[in-house]
Amino acid sequence: MILDGEESVVNQDIDFVLENWEYKPGVAQARLIQARDGRQVIQLRIDLGVLQLESTDRPDGARPHGHATYYDYLQEQSRLSRKAEQKFSLSDEQCLEADREFLQFYHRRVCWLALRQYGKAVRDADHTLAFMDFIKRYSPNEDYLNAHEQYRGFVLFQRTQAAAALHVEKNAPEQAISEIHAGIEKLRAFFAFYEREDEMDEDGMVQHLRHVESALREQYKIDATLEEQLQQAIADEDYERAARLRDALKKKQ
Repeated sequence: MILDGEESVVNQDIDFVLENWEYKPGVAQARLIQARDGRQVIQLRIDLGVLQLESTDRPDGARPHGHATYYDYLQEQSRLSRKAEQKFSLSDEQCLEADREFLQFYHRRVCWLALRQYGKAVRDADHTLAFMDFIKRYSPNEDYLNAHEQYRGFVLFQRTQAAAALHVEKNAPEQAISEIHAGIEKLRAFFAFYEREDEMDEDGMVQHLRHVESALREQYKIDATLEEQLQQAIADEDYERAARLRDALKKKQ
């Protein structure tokens, strides 16, 4: 005999999801599956079960106040405030909701990297970085600002990894190296913001990116990229060569 309520409990059991998917500490375990309605969703294995995330817009599938993301909603609120000539600053409730979205996009970014969906990882990293810029402008206090800015370096690192890998997939190693250079320069600004420039060369993220660059140069036998050759030609005031290199770069873009 099934007691009232027992059937619903059985139907909600997720043992069948976990039994053939062992959790591995320290490893990002993600997979793409098709939901019952046909849409594609992501599952992320965690210690106590599984997180399921939407693959587009907000990872939890919500539409905050009718918007694709909470960041989009806050942008609208700030525009309305400016239009009304009022000062806009995040409320406590808005800070909490912003934090929820930051965490959700972090989980999905990790999934995209694990799944080698590099373009989507770049997209989600760009959302987070834009949201961080928004927080920098409208944070209610320094503590809340710093609580987010401290992670900017990590987001930049992951974005650089993804962008470089995407170019390698497209057989464009020189562009991958350029992405690494651009990422390192943004990390330099991050370290400068915290007056930690002297620590940059010893930082694990920076060292990893430089290792990837060295590996790319060795694998593809790249001594100097076209962009680096162009900068050298300009430094040497060899403007005829610089013009040829600019043309070559345009053809590659």
